[in-house]
Amino acid sequence: MASALVLVGHGSSKNPNTRLPLDRIVDALRRRGLYDEVSCGFLKEDERICKVLAPLKSDQITVVPFFISDGYYTQNVIPACLQKNDNLEGASIRYTRAVGSHPLFADLCMKHAKAAGWEKGDALVILGHGTPKNPASGRNIYLQAERIRQKHPREEIITAFIDEAPFVTDAWTLCRAARIFIVPLFVGDGWHVTETIPEDLGLKEGKAEQAGRTLLMTSAVGTDPGLVDVVLKLAEDAG
Repeated sequence: MASALVLVGHGSSKNPNTRLPLDRIVDALRRRGLYDEVSCGFLKEDERICKVLAPLKSDQITVVPFFISDGYYTQNVIPACLQKNDNLEGASIRYTRAVGSHPLFADLCMKHAKAAGWEKGDALVILGHGTPKNPASGRNIYLQAERIRQKHPREEIITAFIDEAPFVTDAWTLCRAARIFIVPLFVGDGWHVTETIPEDLGLKEGKAEQAGRTLLMTSAVGTDPGLVDVVLKLAEDAG
């Protein structure tokens, strides 16, 4: 029986960089040759999720949402879009949890922080988007921060958001340490990571200083090549 692996993401009409991590992972998965077909679809750009399954010839299809949290999009919007695909009679379709919900994401957060220079005694801010519309959106950010905290119980590790409290713009007062490292739990270096957050925090080349203290922001965790293994693990668990 032929098998297919399909990644589905949000995409963006504002910033093409949003989809780059997903495209790279698709290329990496194809090179590994573990699936007969590997493709991707998006909500906001082509190929659209409502059409991405139709061309597939495989009997078994695994769909992995390339999102940080299991919230409104993964639980409502994407399943509705997938149902619009034609020519799928007889195919077995499995739908996994969001990539950002996997425990390995906590390790990737620390990998990004250490690569940026984080050391013991520095504060670590796990940053999510958040939304007052769906509490599930922020739940995973808290969960990943707690996983990190369990491995580093003596360190200052907090959670912050763009669109809900505690706000990342309050990072200076939320943290006590002289050096603060912000790790964006986002799928790509898109509009927020490259424009809105640096502007709101006054970052220049990823860094800001205030009263002898330093604030730094890493690239988005979703850009890490290690996500290939996260995707494969989610697909394996779904099977």
